Amino acid sequence: MMIDAQTFPTPAGELSVLVRDGVVVAAGFTAEPKELFARLSPELRAEGLAVVDDLGAPARAVRAYLDGDLTALDAIPVRQPGSPIRQRLLTALRAVPAGTTVTYAELAERAGLPRGAARAAGTACSQNLVAPFVPCHRVLPASGRVGAYYYGTPVKEWLLAHES
Repeated sequence: MMIDAQTFPTPAGELSVLVRDGVVVAAGFTAEPKELFARLSPELRAEGLAVVDDLGAPARAVRAYLDGDLTALDAIPVRQPGSPIRQRLLTALRAVPAGTTVTYAELAERAGLPRGAARAAGTACSQNLVAPFVPCHRVLPASGRVGAYYYGTPVKEWLLAHES
């Protein structure tokens, strides 16, 4: 089984999406799918990478999201590695509705962790392999500023503006 990749133009730059057997295993704002592929586990990288013209449901969801259906990405299955705590944080993150934001402490609470687990929430966001399907851009520091984003602050600002 191969990892299939497709790249989409967006107002924030190219978005590459990698799919294995209908499940998104990596996504991010880069024109080069190989950059995302390199972040996958050795087991997944051993399967190889193929650039395709149409990923099917994930491609339709990306296009719908870009056209304004802000819930389109929610129905697409995703998978990424991590401890049970990280999985709880990623699940809670995926439940943050478009057009809203939470702080890292609030994300920790939503995952059933103490507010003091904000650092764990930040780590989960920084290691998120499937942005924007798992919308780490919706998490802001307690200061209320936009904060950092793996793909750059301008991309995060565009995503927040698109969803507001």
